[in-house]
Amino acid sequence: MKTASPKSIRQLWQGQLVPFVPYIAITVIFIILPPLLPSYLQSIMAKILIFSIFAMSLDLLMGYTGLISLGHAAYFGMGGYTIGILMTRYGINSFWIGAPCGILMATLVAAVFGIIALRVSGIYFLLVTFALGQLLFSVAVKWYSVSGGEFGLGGILRPALGIPWFSWNATSFYYFVFLAFAICFFLLYRLVKSPFGHALQGIREGEVRMRVLGYNVWLYKYVTFIVAGAFAGTAGVFFAYHNGIMVPSHLGVITSGLVMLMVILGGLGTLYGPIIGVAVIIIMEFYAGIFAPERWPLILGVTFVVAIMCARAGIGVYLSVFWKRASLIWKQ
Repeated sequence: MKTASPKSIRQLWQGQLVPFVPYIAITVIFIILPPLLPSYLQSIMAKILIFSIFAMSLDLLMGYTGLISLGHAAYFGMGGYTIGILMTRYGINSFWIGAPCGILMATLVAAVFGIIALRVSGIYFLLVTFALGQLLFSVAVKWYSVSGGEFGLGGILRPALGIPWFSWNATSFYYFVFLAFAICFFLLYRLVKSPFGHALQGIREGEVRMRVLGYNVWLYKYVTFIVAGAFAGTAGVFFAYHNGIMVPSHLGVITSGLVMLMVILGGLGTLYGPIIGVAVIIIMEFYAGIFAPERWPLILGVTFVVAIMCARAGIGVYLSVFWKRASLIWKQ
């Protein structure tokens, strides 16, 4: 029986494993580190994972399909509000009922909004998605008996999983969110690497050319719009369980603009870039809330301006280029 020589092991490491080192390292950190941290830091890491799902769903639209939406929070908020309404109005606390309902409602809303928004393109698509998102925001503000109005819908508790002797704490909820994040990342990664995902990138680069080649461009966009809404709704479901309250702003342009900033800051069309953008923004928000809460809008604006001027492609893209160069040096 042959054994691998040190040289062959090194060649395997350099050729196949080096590109995956950042993914492996980050995964190990997210698995091992949280139990060693206090509960409030575990909560922040859970929030990063939740918003990463949200940001990746928007990246599917913006980065891979070229559809710039300013109303993506509508599906995020719809998922969260569905959980809150089922729990506080109807007493349904089961995760296996609430989560599918939340995702389904977000998907249905995306299906309806997609038919309206995809009738136009470019800046008009941006404006239509903005208007549709603000429509749901207004409904949440006015429909006090169901949504709680401008004060929001509070009292959202951790879900019941139906597992005997199981109880929630910061660590168990974190790993619950981490599992959902891992599943969503895997599904989105497989989607963008599939022929369907390559077709989306072709539409982004040359819609007319793809139409001439026989692709049903509108259908591809519509399916992507619905899928992105479903993943945004998934993020909204877990955010409701994490935050304990849903307010109208979670449906509106403020949240849509924030997640768009996260995607742009991290890097469009990468999946991992939005995760980096989410981590940067949420960590900055946490420390700004401690030391200068009134300065947070200013800090956020300055961050965006600096990112556009100095790292226009996104932090994730530049880190990827740096790692590829380091890998080449290592191979030599």
